[in-house]
Amino acid sequence: MSFDIASLFQLILPATGETLYMVVVSTLLAYLIGLPLGIILVVTSPGHIMPNPWVERTLGTVINILRSAPFIILLVALIPFTRSIIGTSIGTTAAIVPLVISAAPFVARMVESSLKEVPYGVIEAALSMGASPQQIIQKVLLPEAKASLILGVAITTISVIGYTAMAGTVGGGGLGDLAIQYGYNRFRTDIMVITVVILVVIVQIIQSLGTALARKLTH
Repeated sequence: MSFDIASLFQLILPATGETLYMVVVSTLLAYLIGLPLGIILVVTSPGHIMPNPWVERTLGTVINILRSAPFIILLVALIPFTRSIIGTSIGTTAAIVPLVISAAPFVARMVESSLKEVPYGVIEAALSMGASPQQIIQKVLLPEAKASLILGVAITTISVIGYTAMAGTVGGGGLGDLAIQYGYNRFRTDIMVITVVILVVIVQIIQSLGTALARKLTH
């Protein structure tokens, strides 16, 4: 089966748009869930501002369990849950559910790692001035770790891009679905190459933007 340039664009442009849609929405939702979880992991750790070993260990265990599940297995296992929420388990919107559930624990650990880079002396100085835990989180931890957090966003986004490609194996849409349906199943090597190139370009742009912004915010 042969395609002209116009036909290729008709396939590639919508697939690229679907991938970007999944990546942006999934990353935003993952951070809405993962950012608070990461903060809780840090502040409840021993010797921090709100030490609570039970909360830290329980939450850490749940996060580790979710992180240990391969995405392709999680994708299939969550089909009934996805169908109950979205009404279908096929399509770009349906793929966002497992993407968020898979990315949120990763985000939590990225946030935890970034916040733990903040010197505790800065936190002690805020405590000595009577700052509350909420003030320390909002005015010390997050601002001091913003450069590292930005790099974490870039890394997470790139990971989600890889997940979206795997989501194509179960009809998730996007470039992964295009590569499988037209590139692999129809032996279209050119489409396979084009989808890989587009994904590489997207990854490079995101990493470059993240690195540049983090460098600008570093003090």
